[in-house]
Amino acid sequence: MKLLWELFCAFARVGVMTFGGGYAMLPILEREVVDRHGWATEEELMDYYAVGQCTPGVIAVNVATFVGFKIAGNIGGIVASIGVVTPSVLIIMLISSILTNFADVPAVKSAFAGIRVCVCVLIFNAVLKLWKKAVVDKATLVLFLIVFVLSVFFKISPVWFVVLCAADGIALTRMGVRGK
Repeated sequence: MKLLWELFCAFARVGVMTFGGGYAMLPILEREVVDRHGWATEEELMDYYAVGQCTPGVIAVNVATFVGFKIAGNIGGIVASIGVVTPSVLIIMLISSILTNFADVPAVKSAFAGIRVCVCVLIFNAVLKLWKKAVVDKATLVLFLIVFVLSVFFKISPVWFVVLCAADGIALTRMGVRGK
């Protein structure tokens, strides 16, 4: 029971601090899952995040489910998922009950503009951390540039990028270009 409570609380902290969606949660998720509890390595967390991004549903919930399942099986996945969504549900209920009355107030508009800037910085920091762990040689740099260009100029589903990059990673390893 203690472990399940820890899972719930850890992912509730992630859920309460995740403004701006899945990318903004990466630093918080890393702190809770990797640094604080040691439930996954940075590489495992990146893998969970990549798979969570291309599976149906919210990235935070998908990652919570993966980590919870790894730590405590099916019930762990359920508890971690409930933990990550509980703060959002409560906050959204509170804000929606108040916001309709204050949405046009200049201070509220300004606050949301400030929050958007903060979220951009959190996303940028997450990208830098991912970059350092993911782009480790010329092959991954080339792969990064190809995916970047294709994602900027063409409307291709992220699922295809993940599948094709996974296949490329396997092929490069088999050819001896990347370490096993």
